[in-house]
Amino acid sequence: MEFSLQNPTIAAKTLTTTTLFSSILPFHHPQTLTLPKRKNSLSTKSLHSIISCNYYDQQKLTVSSAADEVLHQSPRVYVGHSIYKGKAALTASPKPPEFTLLDSGAYKVLREGAVLLQFAPSVGIRQYDWSRKQVFSLSVPEVGSILCLDAKDSCEFFHDPFKGKSEEGKIRKILKVEPLPDGSGHFFNLSVQNRTMNVDENIYIPITKAEFAILKSAFNFIVPHLLGWAAFANSIKPESSSNNTRYDTEQEWGR
Repeated sequence: MEFSLQNPTIAAKTLTTTTLFSSILPFHHPQTLTLPKRKNSLSTKSLHSIISCNYYDQQKLTVSSAADEVLHQSPRVYVGHSIYKGKAALTASPKPPEFTLLDSGAYKVLREGAVLLQFAPSVGIRQYDWSRKQVFSLSVPEVGSILCLDAKDSCEFFHDPFKGKSEEGKIRKILKVEPLPDGSGHFFNLSVQNRTMNVDENIYIPITKAEFAILKSAFNFIVPHLLGWAAFANSIKPESSSNNTRYDTEQEWGR
């Protein structure tokens, strides 16, 4: 009577981990392992080697399964687009929206995302002091204002984190985006006054037409993600789409 051990590499492609272990481990199903009573039967030492081999195969598969689970998780990705000039550097990076979990198990956007603009002054040739960086957070409407800019257009944003409070005016940030005099692009000028830390900083950086076009393209792409609409679109399932039309109609005409 002969017996064979299933190749764990091949079995892993077609069976679940539990089923696979059951099929390759003789001691899980002793009735599948029939030892002949002939003189040339397997020795105890040989049988022990086979079982030990399968045990280590099991451990390898367990570790491999855990590793596969980690690899299939969506990794967190950090991105940013930087522009370096003689007097300053500018980095634009998206900040994702915040979601809250409802009792129904669904998610709702708690706070929209933003685009963070980080300005760092130059301290030498191709050297920038990021410890003195100033940050301006563009809201979705402010991103839209920049997207609407043509070659001769300008916009200005004012931020005060203490607006409407007793500390109003202690921190003031003004961002101006205006066309360059020669029409070759725009300049970003960030003015920061922080009385609590005795900071009065003004950082200016020119942006060419090509660089501005790249920024606008990136902003245009990221807006649906900042709104949370991209997450909504990814959650749509074909089997649930048949009910959407009726639901929307009731929302418009129902009372």
